[in-house]
Amino acid sequence: MNILVVDDESFIRRGIERTIRTHFPEHKVLLAANPEEAVLTLQNVPMDLVLTDVLMPGMTGLELMEISRKRHAHVRWVVISAHSEFKYAKEAVRLGAKDYLLKPIGKDMLVDMIREIGDEIAKDNERSKEAQLLKRNLRFLREAVFARWASGLDLGGIDLAAFTGKHPYFHLIMVRMESESDMKLEHFIVENVLSELIETSGQGFVTSFDAKSLLGLLTPKDEGSLTAIIDQLRSHLKRYLKIPFQILHSERMTDISEVPAKVQQMRKSSATQVYEHYASGGEKAIEVAFQYIAAHFQTELTLEKVASIVYLNPVYFSQLFKQRTGVGFKDYLTQLRLDRAMNLLRDSELKIGDISERVGYPDVRHFSQIFRKKTGLTPSEYRQSVGGGDTGEP
Repeated sequence: MNILVVDDESFIRRGIERTIRTHFPEHKVLLAANPEEAVLTLQNVPMDLVLTDVLMPGMTGLELMEISRKRHAHVRWVVISAHSEFKYAKEAVRLGAKDYLLKPIGKDMLVDMIREIGDEIAKDNERSKEAQLLKRNLRFLREAVFARWASGLDLGGIDLAAFTGKHPYFHLIMVRMESESDMKLEHFIVENVLSELIETSGQGFVTSFDAKSLLGLLTPKDEGSLTAIIDQLRSHLKRYLKIPFQILHSERMTDISEVPAKVQQMRKSSATQVYEHYASGGEKAIEVAFQYIAAHFQTELTLEKVASIVYLNPVYFSQLFKQRTGVGFKDYLTQLRLDRAMNLLRDSELKIGDISERVGYPDVRHFSQIFRKKTGLTPSEYRQSVGGGDTGEP
């Protein structure tokens, strides 16, 4: 039996491992310090039992269980926690956990639980396991073939009808994510959430399309249900994903040969579509950006530099910034500088060249050109119009 122990506390993981190895040397025990490691293990090693902590950084053990149970339906789950709150135990039972153990876990209790679940697994029909393995391999083959086809690559003579024959009509659903970090966990989340929605609303499958996107093919039971399905998908992803994402979908399609062109069209549309932002993280980042711009507008500022200050991808930062302010970063910065210049022209006797430098324009002629383009007046004309002292045009 393969057992995975998921807990962010090293001494808990090691303690459980020692107990299992001592009493059940025939079992293989693997360890994961967080949900990301657990996801990789579940994808690469056929597991029989997962013991997971509830509260961990990034994702709870219950969330890990919820998004994993469809793809790994044969896996038994046991929840371990230092919290005795009824809501956790109730949720664990709803998700199908075999047990809910409180820390510190007694060795006798752990041994009895492992023995009981081991007996259950031993009674499983070996033929059923082989059928599941075959089904899993066929699924991987189908998804790999479809992903290659959707990318516009040659299939080498493979008949795509064998993979899509059950779909006289269909919709394509693409989920794209944006992050500079590794997105294995996010891919796992999207794949499981979208797969479950497809399974409950019709038939189809999901494939990993590239490093930042997944592609689903769906033939819904109700042809008019796509909007509701997309809304459900968005709601689930807002709950589970911690990074920006966007959802694109096709109209009703009947010709599988049109898939590559449609996918390329969706990718182009993605470049102009605003990413979903839902958590306070994005809003806080923009607030920090405003503060940084206000404190450094007189220096050489670029969108890329400010985005790096708040740890956001420049593309996402630009979209989020414009959504919040209604203008692009460059226009916002220019207006901020000109507002400050107007204040100095009105309330000080600084020379225009000095004002130009103070608001971030080392080249006074460039400053004058921008000022006139935005206001219709030169800096000197503006100063005279508001009654400021004239210190001369450069």
